[in-house]
Amino acid sequence: MNHNASLSAPARRARGIVLIGLAVLGVASALFVLWRPLMMSAPKCMAGRWHGCFDTFNGVVLMTLVALPLAALVVWALARRRRVAGIPSAWRISLAEVGMVHGTVPFLWLTMMPGGGAGVVPARVSLVPLRDLVTMGSLGIAGNLLVFASLGFFAPMRFAALASVPRILALGVGCSVLVETAQYVLRLDRVSSVDDVLVNACGAVLAALASRRWWRTAAEAPSDRSRPAMAPVG
Repeated sequence: MNHNASLSAPARRARGIVLIGLAVLGVASALFVLWRPLMMSAPKCMAGRWHGCFDTFNGVVLMTLVALPLAALVVWALARRRRVAGIPSAWRISLAEVGMVHGTVPFLWLTMMPGGGAGVVPARVSLVPLRDLVTMGSLGIAGNLLVFASLGFFAPMRFAALASVPRILALGVGCSVLVETAQYVLRLDRVSSVDDVLVNACGAVLAALASRRWWRTAAEAPSDRSRPAMAPVG
């Protein structure tokens, strides 16, 4: 058994290196595609101008990428503090907390960004399922899938109560309904659509399935440790 355990450690290390490599490759590819539009927003963002930076898609994406080193530093600080306190899975918990915030807040900001007729155009609602998917386009569908993807990926890793696909689906639907309701109440010149709720929730579920290996392990471990030992008979 010890021999098998020693063999599994290098395999886990190699798997981790592969995952990190894929993540770096994905970020590099995204930067290659977005480099020109991001650099168009860089001067205004670096000058601290609100207009042209925080009210544009390119500006928000740029500031999200710039904040990545700070997010990594926060993960390190939280994990180090938890390890000193003897808390198990310190790195996983810290990464999940920072990942939920850093990956969700920028998309919420973009979703709540007012349109040109905000406050003037009457609020609009679309309650017919699948009707708006045609007008969304592939880019719109991809954007909606990403709104709560980080929440679906990291939430079950952080909170054992959310470690199931139906609960993540309910979380995605609930958060999406809140966002669509806020858009309607604030009259942001956006259509509050049931299709947005469906696509946002699907994005959270798909992300949860992608991280299922990690949150299932974290959810099953406490139940195994808390199982009482059977007393010997006789």
